[in-house]
Amino acid sequence: QVHLVESGGGLVQPGASLRLSCAASGPSISTSAVSWFRQSPGKEREFVAGISWTAGATIYANSARGRVTISRDNAKNTVYLQMNNLKPEDTAVYYCAARDWTVQTTPRDYNYWGQGTQVTVSS
Repeated sequence: QVHLVESGGGLVQPGASLRLSCAASGPSISTSAVSWFRQSPGKEREFVAGISWTAGATIYANSARGRVTISRDNAKNTVYLQMNNLKPEDTAVYYCAARDWTVQTTPRDYNYWGQGTQVTVSS
Protein backbone atom coordinates (compact mmCIF):
# COMPACT_ATOMS: atom_id res chain seq x y z
CA GLN A 1 0.00 0.00 0.00
CA VAL A 2 1.01 3.60 -0.66
CA HIS A 3 -0.41 6.62 1.14
CA LEU A 4 -0.16 9.96 -0.68
CA VAL A 5 -0.72 13.53 0.49
CA GLU A 6 -0.50 16.51 -1.88
CA SER A 7 0.28 20.09 -0.94
CA GLY A 8 1.46 23.34 -2.50
CA GLY A 9 -1.51 24.47 -4.54
CA GLY A 10 -3.01 27.93 -4.43
CA LEU A 11 -4.22 30.97 -6.34
CA VAL A 12 -1.59 32.54 -8.60
CA GLN A 13 -1.36 35.01 -11.46
CA PRO A 14 -0.66 33.90 -15.03
CA GLY A 15 3.08 33.50 -15.51
CA ALA A 16 3.70 32.57 -11.89
CA SER A 17 5.30 29.37 -10.61
CA LEU A 18 4.27 26.74 -8.09
CA ARG A 19 5.91 23.67 -6.65
CA LEU A 20 3.54 20.92 -5.65
CA SER A 21 4.59 18.22 -3.21
CA CYS A 22 3.41 14.65 -2.85
CA ALA A 23 4.45 13.00 0.39
CA ALA A 24 4.42 9.22 0.10
CA SER A 25 4.53 6.45 2.65
CA GLY A 26 3.74 2.77 2.96
CA PRO A 27 5.31 -0.62 2.38
CA SER A 28 5.15 -0.47 -1.44
CA ILE A 29 6.78 2.92 -2.02
CA SER A 30 10.20 1.49 -2.87
CA THR A 31 8.81 -0.25 -5.97
CA SER A 32 6.32 2.42 -7.02
CA ALA A 33 5.95 4.89 -9.81
CA VAL A 34 4.34 8.20 -8.86
CA SER A 35 2.56 10.52 -11.26
CA TRP A 36 0.69 13.80 -11.24
CA PHE A 37 -2.74 14.13 -12.79
CA ARG A 38 -5.08 17.08 -12.97
CA GLN A 39 -8.80 17.46 -13.36
CA SER A 40 -10.88 20.52 -14.19
CA PRO A 41 -14.64 20.72 -13.66
CA GLY A 42 -16.47 18.83 -16.38
CA LYS A 43 -13.31 17.26 -17.79
CA GLU A 44 -11.66 13.89 -17.45
CA ARG A 45 -8.64 13.41 -15.26
CA GLU A 46 -5.50 14.17 -17.29
CA PHE A 47 -1.93 12.93 -16.96
CA VAL A 48 0.70 15.61 -16.34
CA ALA A 49 3.97 13.87 -15.44
CA GLY A 50 5.29 10.71 -13.81
CA ILE A 51 8.47 9.35 -12.28
CA SER A 52 9.81 5.96 -11.22
CA TRP A 53 10.61 6.01 -7.52
CA THR A 54 13.86 4.08 -7.81
CA ALA A 55 15.13 4.59 -11.36
CA GLY A 56 14.03 8.19 -11.73
CA ALA A 57 12.79 7.73 -15.28
CA THR A 58 10.31 10.45 -16.18
CA ILE A 59 7.52 10.99 -18.66
CA TYR A 60 5.65 14.20 -19.45
CA ALA A 61 2.43 15.09 -21.15
CA ASN A 62 2.96 17.13 -24.29
CA SER A 63 1.03 20.01 -22.77
CA ALA A 64 3.37 20.09 -19.77
CA ARG A 65 6.72 19.63 -21.46
CA GLY A 66 8.94 22.68 -21.15
CA ARG A 67 7.03 24.23 -18.25
CA VAL A 68 6.90 21.34 -15.79
CA THR A 69 9.56 19.31 -14.03
CA ILE A 70 8.88 16.25 -11.91
CA SER A 71 11.47 15.11 -9.39
CA ARG A 72 11.80 13.02 -6.26
CA ASP A 73 13.64 13.08 -2.97
CA ASN A 74 13.99 9.49 -1.84
CA ALA A 75 15.18 10.43 1.62
CA LYS A 76 12.08 12.55 2.20
CA ASN A 77 9.74 10.16 0.37
CA THR A 78 8.43 13.11 -1.61
CA VAL A 79 7.73 13.74 -5.28
CA TYR A 80 7.64 17.31 -6.55
CA LEU A 81 6.00 18.97 -9.50
CA GLN A 82 7.61 22.29 -10.39
CA MET A 83 5.32 24.31 -12.64
CA ASN A 84 6.48 27.50 -14.35
CA ASN A 85 4.74 30.08 -16.52
CA LEU A 86 1.34 28.95 -15.36
CA LYS A 87 -1.64 29.63 -17.58
CA PRO A 88 -5.37 29.84 -16.87
CA GLU A 89 -5.84 26.48 -18.58
CA ASP A 90 -3.62 24.94 -15.89
CA THR A 91 -6.38 25.57 -13.36
CA ALA A 92 -7.40 22.22 -11.91
CA VAL A 93 -7.25 19.96 -8.91
CA TYR A 94 -3.87 18.27 -9.04
CA TYR A 95 -3.59 14.71 -7.74
CA CYS A 96 -0.66 12.44 -7.19
CA ALA A 97 -1.08 8.73 -7.78
CA ALA A 98 1.02 5.60 -7.38
CA ARG A 99 1.29 2.21 -8.99
CA ASP A 100 3.86 -0.57 -9.17
CA TRP A 101 7.17 0.16 -10.92
CA THR A 102 6.30 1.66 -14.31
CA VAL A 103 4.81 5.05 -15.10
CA GLN A 104 1.56 4.86 -17.04
CA THR A 105 -0.50 7.74 -18.38
CA THR A 106 -4.09 6.69 -17.72
CA PRO A 107 -5.84 7.08 -14.35
CA ARG A 108 -7.23 3.54 -14.42
CA ASP A 109 -3.68 2.16 -14.17
CA TYR A 110 -3.20 3.69 -10.71
CA ASN A 111 -4.60 2.20 -7.56
CA TYR A 112 -3.39 4.70 -4.94
CA TRP A 113 -4.44 8.35 -4.94
CA GLY A 114 -4.05 11.43 -2.83
CA GLN A 115 -6.89 13.82 -2.08
CA GLY A 116 -5.71 16.55 -4.44
CA THR A 117 -4.58 20.15 -4.18
CA GLN A 118 -6.29 23.04 -5.97
CA VAL A 119 -4.32 25.16 -8.42
CA THR A 120 -6.06 28.27 -9.71
CA VAL A 121 -4.41 30.53 -12.28
CA SER A 122 -6.33 33.77 -12.71
CA SER A 123 -5.87 37.50 -13.15
